[in-house]
Amino acid sequence: MEFDDELEKYVLSHIDDEPDYLKALYRDTHVKLLRPRMASGHLQGRLLKMLVRMIRPRNVLEIGTYSGYSALCLAEGLDDGAMLYTYEINDEQEDFTRPWLEKSPYADRIKFFIGDALELVPQSGVVFDMAFMDGDKRRYCDYYAMIMKQLSPGGYIIADNTLWDGHVVETEHSKDGQTRGILAFNDMVKVDGNVEKVILPLRDGLTVIRKKR
Repeated sequence: MEFDDELEKYVLSHIDDEPDYLKALYRDTHVKLLRPRMASGHLQGRLLKMLVRMIRPRNVLEIGTYSGYSALCLAEGLDDGAMLYTYEINDEQEDFTRPWLEKSPYADRIKFFIGDALELVPQSGVVFDMAFMDGDKRRYCDYYAMIMKQLSPGGYIIADNTLWDGHVVETEHSKDGQTRGILAFNDMVKVDGNVEKVILPLRDGLTVIRKKR
């Protein structure tokens, strides 16, 4: 079934409402930032919150903060005392994103870092129960290997964009670096016997990965 505009409107009208703060952030993202499509949006945002509610992690890692929309959704679902650690490699993003995070109702649940997660996360010494991967697609395999070392047994990785606008099945895009990165990541996860995995055809593809105990 094609997920057309009418069907999307129906879905969005039958799930939890998008909070006003997130509506304002989503609007500001589209007005002020390049590539606003990178923001998670209403449907994926409510799913991220729901997954956090279900998993109930003590520590959550996010790679790729962008405008902060997904970070706020993840933080919204956290129990008291739990923490989100979110990393953004683009330092030009900080002036936009940090105020939105720090003025939000969930500021006390969020630690925001500017820098390369591949360098900074291993130095943190934090064990994570859940991770949301939404950074540079060319580095997904590196992120995955790094996260698995710091993911608790039974922990989850949620990887975004794993269908990459359908390019994963289009041979003409096979030489694109980001497409190759996603293809390599999907193949790596497929053969990893240490995890359970499923790809959800939601938005741009969302892979849910569970590390076996």
